[in-house]
Amino acid sequence: MSLTQRMKGLSLKVGPLGENDRLLTILSEENGISRLAIPGARKPKSRLGATSPFNFLDLHIVGKKNLRRVTQIKILKSYGNLGKNIEILSAAQAIAELVMIMVGDENPQKDLLKLVLIHLNRLDDLHKKEFDSLEALAISVQSCIHLLALGGYCLPLQNCCQSGSSLIPPIGEWSWKCSFIPEEGFAIGTTPNAKTELNPSELALLQRLLLEKVPFHSNGKLLGPKNVWLKLLKIVEIWIETHLQRRITSLQMIREVIISNDLNTN
Repeated sequence: MSLTQRMKGLSLKVGPLGENDRLLTILSEENGISRLAIPGARKPKSRLGATSPFNFLDLHIVGKKNLRRVTQIKILKSYGNLGKNIEILSAAQAIAELVMIMVGDENPQKDLLKLVLIHLNRLDDLHKKEFDSLEALAISVQSCIHLLALGGYCLPLQNCCQSGSSLIPPIGEWSWKCSFIPEEGFAIGTTPNAKTELNPSELALLQRLLLEKVPFHSNGKLLGPKNVWLKLLKIVEIWIETHLQRRITSLQMIREVIISNDLNTN
């Protein structure tokens, strides 16, 4: 006997399935990642053909586990504006990629959907003001750090991975260095097997990204110059590759686009 279920969640990926159907990958609070068939969605004039990535959906589903089909779709919120800018779209796709790597099928994770929607809303809001690619980059870096923390892969930013001492950056002491060791974390001083080094201000900015909001100056300007944000992005990329054994291609894309924009400007 077929089971009927209602599910609300965020579409992360939509792809072809057979000749006429689509395969929907969706993140919900109750089920984690689910992969569902949408029968006939690729046929002309299909009433189920409108769904796309980054829509918050209300679904009616029938079928047993691993064989479920979508029978009704209602779009509760569309994040269509994310696709209007390559930096914003890449940041959103990086969130989807990381979630699909960290979360198993039908393995719910408390507060994950809520966290993803917070960062997508921030990216979506960038269209409501003068666009700043640096802010899109900052949201991308912070969203990955938050997702990694929730998934149990948090960047260890509180203590030196070698001595156990508290990582308290002495702002203004430019001779002080902190080494990033991908397999271990962050170590005070210069270390031979370090991937890169951070000065006090760079480490302080990275630590602030564990907080709820992207850090801004009181004048409304984003904290940190572009080269520092690109450096922090690289640290996040390396941490993911080291500990999840996967590469987030969308993070590479946003970095390449921002570097290319700088070259074209100059």
